[in-house]
Amino acid sequence: MIFLKLLRESFLFAYDALRQNKLRTMLSLLGVTIGIFTIITVRSAVDTLRNNLQESVNKLGNNSIYIQKWPWIFDGDFPWWKYMQRPVPTLREYDQLQKRSTLAFGISYEIAFSSRTIKYKSNTIEGTYINAVMQDHDKVWNFDLAQGRYFTDIESKTGAPVAIIGFDIAQHLFPDGTAVGKQLKVMGRYVNIIGVFSKEGDDMLGNSDDKNVLIPINFAKDVIDVQNENYQPQIVVRGKDGVSDDELESELHMLMRSIRRLKPNADDNFSLNKTTMLSDQLSKVFSVLDIGGIIIGGFSVLVGGFGIANIMFVSVKERTNIIGIQKSLGAKNYFILLQFMIESVILCLVGGIIGLSFVFLGTLAIKGMFDVKVVLGASNIIRGMSISIIIGLLSGIIPAYSASRLNPVEAIRSN
Repeated sequence: MIFLKLLRESFLFAYDALRQNKLRTMLSLLGVTIGIFTIITVRSAVDTLRNNLQESVNKLGNNSIYIQKWPWIFDGDFPWWKYMQRPVPTLREYDQLQKRSTLAFGISYEIAFSSRTIKYKSNTIEGTYINAVMQDHDKVWNFDLAQGRYFTDIESKTGAPVAIIGFDIAQHLFPDGTAVGKQLKVMGRYVNIIGVFSKEGDDMLGNSDDKNVLIPINFAKDVIDVQNENYQPQIVVRGKDGVSDDELESELHMLMRSIRRLKPNADDNFSLNKTTMLSDQLSKVFSVLDIGGIIIGGFSVLVGGFGIANIMFVSVKERTNIIGIQKSLGAKNYFILLQFMIESVILCLVGGIIGLSFVFLGTLAIKGMFDVKVVLGASNIIRGMSISIIIGLLSGIIPAYSASRLNPVEAIRSN
């Protein structure tokens, strides 16, 4: 109880001192406000970028490996002329993998290409993409359907004229919401719409089904050469539950070398790409950004801390005679120490709260203007407030200690 009473009195003394010197208080807050604003802004920006990119990576499918001609990640010595000579994945290789893989949960041969404007009566939509896939596409990719259903096994094997369309396509061509059951002309042939993808929105890697038309690859085979490199053919493989990426990658590496009859000393002429490659690269980038944010914010907070310390020294000098009177009336050293420490901490906390408020307003503005999911996590808020308290303690400890050690007689005599 005595400690709480002492704390209350110290808080009131500090509040009264800050209230009487509003201009000086505001100038003191400025440095801390800028510092905390910088730290939280940088951290939130990094977390926002990390979160949005990771969501984009997750759409590619966890525990999925992409057998492609080109690698996703290049090192410093990029032998592009070697990659140019590589063959693209083929349907024969897809068939062999289906027969020989023991760790795969799903295997899909897929191609993608841009489409011209799609029309339905008087409604049109541009910038659409066509994806021709095998039956296991729903096993190796993550997506949801807003309407309808996915291909049946028979539809996929026979190349039935069926399609699943993106949410934006359905909205533009069928504003009344009755896309399922209608017909569209795709690659010069009519297809029946059996499903509509759920709304996804554009992500940072450009992965979205909103403007995609999904058709069975056996239907596309009758119209185009699905093994043509222009269509970016790939084989996507997802492992069974409990199978690690490394185990699946090791099996696929062995099988592809065997299927392509590569000699033991020959280099691979295919790439095994996986989402963890992107995640690892993102982690490295964000580590650098985190360090940069700490350095930038650290300098800002350091400047603010020196400003607070300077103001506290001035405050001690101005109130020296008051300190002497308090001591002559029985105030202990720790009371004087606590009084100035609380004043310093309050200054920094108020500065931190103002900085946090600016960050919050900034996130609302960004969400409103760009429709971006901004991350302002509790960890960043706690970190900002904790830094404010620490800066307040460090900035106020020396001025407060010097005030607590003043001689009461000499303090009262001072002007």
